Amino acid sequence: MISSPQSPSGAHPNEPHRGDIAGRLNWLRAGVRGANDGIVSVASLVVGVAGATTDSAALLAAGVAGLVGGAISMALGEYVSVSSQRDSQRALIAKERGELADEPAAELEELAGIYEAKGLRPATARQVAEELTLHDPLTAHLEAELGITEDAVVSPWAAAGASALAFTLGALLPLLAILLPPQEVRVPITFLVVLLALALTGFTSAKIGGNPAARPTIRVVLGGALALGATFALGTFLGTTGVV
Repeated sequence: MISSPQSPSGAHPNEPHRGDIAGRLNWLRAGVRGANDGIVSVASLVVGVAGATTDSAALLAAGVAGLVGGAISMALGEYVSVSSQRDSQRALIAKERGELADEPAAELEELAGIYEAKGLRPATARQVAEELTLHDPLTAHLEAELGITEDAVVSPWAAAGASALAFTLGALLPLLAILLPPQEVRVPITFLVVLLALALTGFTSAKIGGNPAARPTIRVVLGGALALGATFALGTFLGTTGVV
């Protein structure tokens, strides 16, 4: 029987040993959080308005305003945050490149010391450091000292776009759920759709993190239910008292 081929690195099939796997998981987790934010914020908004009025035009206006405003806010926040992270990464890369140019011998000793501290024998650590330095000294130092690579510098535009897209996709769900059903059942259907969607995002987020799914799923569903109940009660109160 012919065994399945392994990659040159010795990784098992279906078990990719990629240096950027943590970054990819963080992106996926951020996407799930963005969708969750879109679901909860827009659902709370339209349910609150539905408690005060049955006018579909008002619901549409509120929902679209919440979707657009929330997506822009998420994108701007992500852009600013990731821009700061990118600037820090670039500064660290430039600093490391300068140190390698000015003090190559000291940097080699530093790299050998890092691997020795990880458990390699001094002679082995020295050999590893020398071979990595011959291959690509900057990458060797960035990975060993800082846990980054030049290729892993984050893009603020990509982060902003992904955040806005995730929020928009999440926000569309409660918006459609409140507008499409008949007037007499639109609120309970929205509650049901939103809580099911939150259960899915909670479950997905837990699985991405490798954690048991029950507790985080229950937390996110209860939190969403509380937000929906509070805004609907407030909207109903304002509508029945004639404030709006």
